[in-house]
Amino acid sequence: MPLYVYSITATNHPRHLDGVSGVGSESAPLRTVTAGPLCAIVSDISEEIRPKRRDLAAHQEVQERLMADGVVLPLQFGYVAPDDLAVSQALESNAEGYLNALERLESCAEYHVRASQADEAPLLRQILEDVPEAKDLNDRIRAGDQDPNLPLALGELVAGEARARQEALAAGLTEALLPFSRDHLARTASGSDFLNLSLLVPEEHTQAFRTAQANLAREIGGGVELRFSGPLPPYSFV
Repeated sequence: MPLYVYSITATNHPRHLDGVSGVGSESAPLRTVTAGPLCAIVSDISEEIRPKRRDLAAHQEVQERLMADGVVLPLQFGYVAPDDLAVSQALESNAEGYLNALERLESCAEYHVRASQADEAPLLRQILEDVPEAKDLNDRIRAGDQDPNLPLALGELVAGEARARQEALAAGLTEALLPFSRDHLARTASGSDFLNLSLLVPEEHTQAFRTAQANLAREIGGGVELRFSGPLPPYSFV
């Protein structure tokens, strides 16, 4: 029977999952498939599992319950295996890598840091004050200069300067937070975001990390919004 696979732990993990429901419209009980020092947390399925809200929540609850009692390798939503044998073979063939990952993630959680330009006005004002060429172009436009190239030139100049400043700010924020992490992953930001950073933070650094993020959020200014989320299962570092 096909299995939905949630995560991998060491066999000595307590795996307190009483009362936790699995994925699927008729969720089967959670159970484990063991191979040597490793086990996978699974449940039997009889349907295609799609990313519905209920199933996403069930998948996440399993990870969070496991994290509360020890280190876990959380699999991304949607991992399905054909049967128990396939799962045990995967555990056996990749045992060294899984054990190394469990050791690396011991007592760690993932935190996400995102930054966006929530209000562009302070940044634009600062650019017009700091960049003489931008100020000159803006003054000419406001004075009634009808040159049709002026708005385009000003727009390109301001956009390039804004992008450079956001990139510098993203680099500075990353540099300020890296000392609290064991590993990090910087992803391409999308939408209005200019920073999308995942950090693997050891438990002993959590309080210092939270203090640093609060200080950064207070000091950042300039219409920038910082968004922190976590602790989360370390999906990005499995």
